Amino acid sequence: MTRTEWRLSEDAAEFRAVADAYLAADPAANTVLLTVSETVRERGPFAFEASRPARFGWQCDADGRVIAAFVQTPPRGPLLGVMDAESARALARVLGPVPRVIGEDGTVRAYAAATGRGWRVFRAERLFRLGEVTEPRPVPGGAARPPTERDVPLLQGWFADFVTFIGEGPRPDFDVAGRVANGRLLLWEDAGRPVAMVGWTARVAGQVRIAPVYTPAELRGRGYAGAVVARASRDLLRSGAEQVLLFTDLANPTSNALYQRIGYRPVAEHTVVEFT
Repeated sequence: MTRTEWRLSEDAAEFRAVADAYLAADPAANTVLLTVSETVRERGPFAFEASRPARFGWQCDADGRVIAAFVQTPPRGPLLGVMDAESARALARVLGPVPRVIGEDGTVRAYAAATGRGWRVFRAERLFRLGEVTEPRPVPGGAARPPTERDVPLLQGWFADFVTFIGEGPRPDFDVAGRVANGRLLLWEDAGRPVAMVGWTARVAGQVRIAPVYTPAELRGRGYAGAVVARASRDLLRSGAEQVLLFTDLANPTSNALYQRIGYRPVAEHTVVEFT
């Protein structure tokens, strides 16, 4: 296949104008590229990092059709769309050294191999898509409710704990107050106490992705997370989402089994590679 050189840009609107048809053709495969670019388009180039703008890239075939794309929010590594090995190798040459790379397993491994650097799998993930919602049993005590402004300080602490739990660095880009105001968080409350939360992305190209899901350590194992995810999943389908997606860490068999009981089905393997 004849293909163009990779084109890089810091303009989210330009990226989406060029790549929208490509991204929307497979919203599940491109879920992270869609949601990150949408956040940058809404909140500006420094939405994820105050000192460095997000950047985007795409590659076209000889007829000008996009065949590969990526998004990066420095200092984090690039988020790769699904692409063949030739495009992945070309992108590795264009971007130079990065700390990590994230995406579909085959794409990420081709990219990592092309760098000539040492690397290791930092985290193996699986992308799931919701089918029919099934309530997990037994249903725990309590009920779901939307958070209010009063819950924001608690939720900010939970978001910080969540990124520490999954092994990521500080994440100043989590706009907790904005998520509360936009109705993209749900709490499970038991005996008047919030005990678990679930969040989700804005709907883009018909898809919504559940993230994050969090229960404080001392409250885990009681069914709260499953109950709040099931409620949010059902609500999202009823609201018109065409696809409800989520990622799991394959090192956590409990969450993988839980989401499948709720009705999520595997779509693809994804990998986070860390360069050594």
